[in-house]
Amino acid sequence: MNKPVYLFLLLILMSTMLSRGVAQTAKSDSGWSELPPIPDPIGFAGSFAGVSNGTLLVAGGANFPDGGAPWTGSKKAWHDHIFALQKPDGKWKLVGKLPHSLGYGLSITWKDSFIIIGGSNEKGHYADVSMLKFNKGKLSITTLPVLPKPIANTSGVLLGNTIYIAGGIESPDAQNAGDNFWAMDLSAKNMEWKKLEPWPGPARMFAVSGALDGKFYLFSGAELVHGVRNYLKDAYQYSPKTGWKKIADLPSAVTAAPGTAYATENSLRIFGGDDGKAAADVALPREKHPGFSKQVLSYSPLTNTWSVADQIPAPAPVTTTLAIWNGNVVIPGGEVKPAVRTPKVLMYKTIKH
Repeated sequence: MNKPVYLFLLLILMSTMLSRGVAQTAKSDSGWSELPPIPDPIGFAGSFAGVSNGTLLVAGGANFPDGGAPWTGSKKAWHDHIFALQKPDGKWKLVGKLPHSLGYGLSITWKDSFIIIGGSNEKGHYADVSMLKFNKGKLSITTLPVLPKPIANTSGVLLGNTIYIAGGIESPDAQNAGDNFWAMDLSAKNMEWKKLEPWPGPARMFAVSGALDGKFYLFSGAELVHGVRNYLKDAYQYSPKTGWKKIADLPSAVTAAPGTAYATENSLRIFGGDDGKAAADVALPREKHPGFSKQVLSYSPLTNTWSVADQIPAPAPVTTTLAIWNGNVVIPGGEVKPAVRTPKVLMYKTIKH
């Protein structure tokens, strides 16, 4: 082989190796992976998820056990299981049961406790608040003050030691969403829910809440007017000292996106959600639904602007929650198309910036 040809082939080989290395690095830097799936072949939507003493807990939720859908005659079933995962490469274990089957409420992790708020089942909606603790293989459940009203499909977040809850619906047949805004200080000697002034915008359900730098944020959701959903893109900031103010609208609705927004050092990130575009196409068969948004939207309070920070590499779930475990975002189960659950548990390795 003459020297020019040899050098040309060598150059091609080095270029190929370099490009492969870049591709592999990009893949490893994407931050996405999967934890062991929830131990159910169908999976659940509306599950609660939180962390207690370093253990990831996933509880309750609902599915169609036969894998069907309401329009095929299948019946939704709610569940009371509590699964625990003690390490990322471990196995899920059934460690207890909720007081009753439950889903579509609010999940809050506080110190060594996992708090379950409100929710629904086939009997209706609940105002119950339960605190779960998992320690040395044992689960304990205690009750906290009940909500002012039953609520499901709500949103909320922990700001300091105070839980804030915004919106939702009071009953399965509700024709309008709520503008309720409640707070409870978990560090108070006598804990009680306080009713606060609601945000200056439409009542809503399935919104996304966030907390950053001592302020509460409310994003998107769906307005419910006479039983009809209107997908919202508006957003608001609440300061316990100065009250509410409107902030920049989202690029698109993120209705029923997983749990709360993830807070970085200077932004809030929302993972997917239903933008309502497929819902607007009434002629689209639900079986051919394209799935939900895979965008990870990032809001910067400093500049009051939105950007796309990432993409979810798998079918993006909605009507599920978001937990922070070992510093990483965990999204367990959820609904990837109307009535279609997934047992997958997505994990996003967070990078603070």
